[in-house]
Amino acid sequence: MGNRLSRNACEILPEWRLDAETEGQIAMLLADAFPTDYGGRSFFQQRPHLRLIRRDPDVVGHVAVFLREVRLDGHLKQVLGIGDIATHRAHRGTGIASALLGQALTPPIAGRAEFALLFGRRGLYDRAEFRRAANPIRHVDLTGAESRAITQTSSDFLMVRPLRGTNWPEHAPLDLLGAMF
Repeated sequence: MGNRLSRNACEILPEWRLDAETEGQIAMLLADAFPTDYGGRSFFQQRPHLRLIRRDPDVVGHVAVFLREVRLDGHLKQVLGIGDIATHRAHRGTGIASALLGQALTPPIAGRAEFALLFGRRGLYDRAEFRRAANPIRHVDLTGAESRAITQTSSDFLMVRPLRGTNWPEHAPLDLLGAMF
């Protein structure tokens, strides 16, 4: 699909402004992009604070953004959680996901967050300067959009990017104070 997109080719959509048609398009995009059953929802476990989307004219790219506190090595830290990164099959390889992810990491979106966190394993994240982290993780299991046990585990999918020059404590306990992103 030809031309690469500029970093500014996205729409910032706060969750409270999400209309039914756009939400349906996002749900279809996520159902097609992931093997996980989203149950027809436009989000995996919890609604994000805002979404970055690309339309052509329907939604062809999506990134969910979560702003919240976590407990890292016993200290509260503000983080930017990234989730539900998806691009429509016909538009993959055109730079949509990179542009949306890049926009999510900018100060107007990330605010005062010290770190950006996501769970994934794609070259896109390496190119965006995310690095794997081996921290023990505590979180609420919300499988199937249902509250389950508080889980203590490690994840081969945790990726971190410092946003303010602060070093990430590689093996320190990470309590997400809720669900994964």
